[in-house]
Amino acid sequence: MVETARSARPTGHGRVLAALALAQFICSFAGSNMNVMINDISEDLDTTVQGVQVAITVFLLVMAALMIPGGKLTDRYGRKRCFLAGLVVYAIGALLSAAAPGLGVLILGNSILEGIGTALLIPPVYILTTLLYPDVTSRARAFGVVMALGGVGAAAGPLIGGLITTAISWRAAFVFQALVIAVIVMLSRRIDDPLPPDPTRSFDTAGAVLSAVGLVLVVMGILAADNNVWLMIALLAAGALVLWWFFRSVRAKEASGREPLLSLRLFDNRASNLGLVTQNVQWLLLMGTSFTVAAYLQVVRGYDAVQTGVVFTAATLGLLATSLSAERLARRHPQRTLIMTGFAFSLAGVVVLIILVASFATAWAFVPGLLLTGLGLGVMLTPSVNVVQSSFPEEQQGEISGLSRSVSNLGSSFGTAIAGTILVAGLTKGAYAVAMIVLAVIGLGGLAGAALLPRETGTRRRSGNR
Repeated sequence: MVETARSARPTGHGRVLAALALAQFICSFAGSNMNVMINDISEDLDTTVQGVQVAITVFLLVMAALMIPGGKLTDRYGRKRCFLAGLVVYAIGALLSAAAPGLGVLILGNSILEGIGTALLIPPVYILTTLLYPDVTSRARAFGVVMALGGVGAAAGPLIGGLITTAISWRAAFVFQALVIAVIVMLSRRIDDPLPPDPTRSFDTAGAVLSAVGLVLVVMGILAADNNVWLMIALLAAGALVLWWFFRSVRAKEASGREPLLSLRLFDNRASNLGLVTQNVQWLLLMGTSFTVAAYLQVVRGYDAVQTGVVFTAATLGLLATSLSAERLARRHPQRTLIMTGFAFSLAGVVVLIILVASFATAWAFVPGLLLTGLGLGVMLTPSVNVVQSSFPEEQQGEISGLSRSVSNLGSSFGTAIAGTILVAGLTKGAYAVAMIVLAVIGLGGLAGAALLPRETGTRRRSGNR
């Protein structure tokens, strides 16, 4: 299978990698660029900061809830077909968001349609990158480019979104997304699917519904924390019950020989499990920090969109510097070491953000912490993905890619929901500090997970995952 993947590489494979990396960029950009539009959108659509937070969180949640079904659909309909379908749905959502007359339409376009489009197009990005680059070093380079663009999209989203919002309008930022999608479609013409689709593959519709409903209930429970504690408890309990039902149905389907939405055998691989934990916490830190700092700067400090975006340049530069060095770092250091180092830098950045912001009123107080956080995230994003993807053979790439992206986007949802809920409950310097402390504590959990990773990881197994 490895030889098949290698021989299937297209001649214009630099253009293909550019398309895949740009796709990751625009989806990550969509998750963070609205952070600097909080005041503009709130005033224009006559809503609140919490309303904008809900729109951002629901977008991330739809991605997380549908990423596993999206990954499974690639096996049935093909990676290129799902990729292009996702791009089209995303572009429609972006244009609808640009014309939104109210929060409801914005949620439909941005949160729902863009979320669905992302869930269709992102699994193929990771499957194709894994299949087209069979050895660890070349795959690290390719994932370095993809994750660099993804990280830059998330980190630079506030700056780019701020510039567009200030120069034109927040609506123009969604037109920008649609234009980037058009470029990706043009580049994608050269993509050749390394593995043929299998129309006979079954699709677990009931499992897809159960997993999506369970995740939605859990995140909505977190969002309800600042309004009604009993509602929060009820939603979290209902979410846990539905997810338990989902895993029970998966076990029953496997026992009867049917194909479930998600094979429980994916969780037999210890290195992959720990890699998934680190992915979840990484994106939780990135999106939680981004929302907290952006909301605090605009609502408490009174910064406009472009000023807020400029502050985030430090995180963008740090993330870009280290993520583009992924290939060189992968040759010199074990992936476990890189992930642990990344968490150490990111946690130091969060601590610096708490201390300096409490001590100084200048915008420069945010720069050192954001720079450290960006450097740390850039170091560890690529090896965490490589650990997970490289733990499985080609025939399981659809499943593990969907699970991997779902876990990462669930981390993004949790980051925005948890930190945002704490901050929105009391937009003060104290609430800012509490939100950042909570993120740091969760980050320590990610560091602990990284420390448990095997010292040598990254060699993809040709058969099985045990």
